[in-house]
Amino acid sequence: MLQLAWQYLPQLLQGMWLTVLLVSSSLCVGLIISLLLSMLKVSLPKWLCFPIDAYVFFIRGTPLLVQIFLIYFGSSQIDFIRHSFLWEIFKQPLACAIIALAINTSAYTTELVLGAIASVPRNEKEAAQAYGMSHGLMFRRIVWPRALRFVLPAYSNEVIMVLKGSSLASTITLLDLMGMTRQIVAETYATMEFFIIAGILYLLLNSLVMLVFRWLERRLYIPQSTQ
Repeated sequence: MLQLAWQYLPQLLQGMWLTVLLVSSSLCVGLIISLLLSMLKVSLPKWLCFPIDAYVFFIRGTPLLVQIFLIYFGSSQIDFIRHSFLWEIFKQPLACAIIALAINTSAYTTELVLGAIASVPRNEKEAAQAYGMSHGLMFRRIVWPRALRFVLPAYSNEVIMVLKGSSLASTITLLDLMGMTRQIVAETYATMEFFIIAGILYLLLNSLVMLVFRWLERRLYIPQSTQ
């Protein structure tokens, strides 16, 4: 097993690198979308927030695999996309996987961010208003820094969920870590051995994510006595 694993290690590492690229790109795009949606949700009247609520409800209520298939296979059936510059994006499995994962994580992260904003004590907001801070300044100096401390532990779980969910991208011919593993299994018939190796590599990535977030939590921690 060790000799076989060493022989295919470069291909596995190549797939692992593609997984890291896929996950990091999806998280960046998804975080931007979620922050925009969160700002709109707290700024707009409730009756104008229905599209945001519907978006979050639909994405959270449907499987990620269905979303990947809708974007990858469904986009090819839309004439507008096929006859525009967008087709150069949607015909690529990596781009479709990034879009699907970004949309999926944006819905969950929006809920996390809104919950963190709601957790900021009201007296701190009232104190900021009493000092004459504008709404934007209050969010930048008071709400966002406090919300970040609240949301960070939960967001680390979301990052891990995206990392594990990225394995579904192999279903659209993407040679990420899982896709490369499936290709090697098809060549060698060593099913158990290479899926165990893939599981270990995913575990290493998840462990690295947890270590990074634990470090961030320690860096951003404020003792209870100073709050």
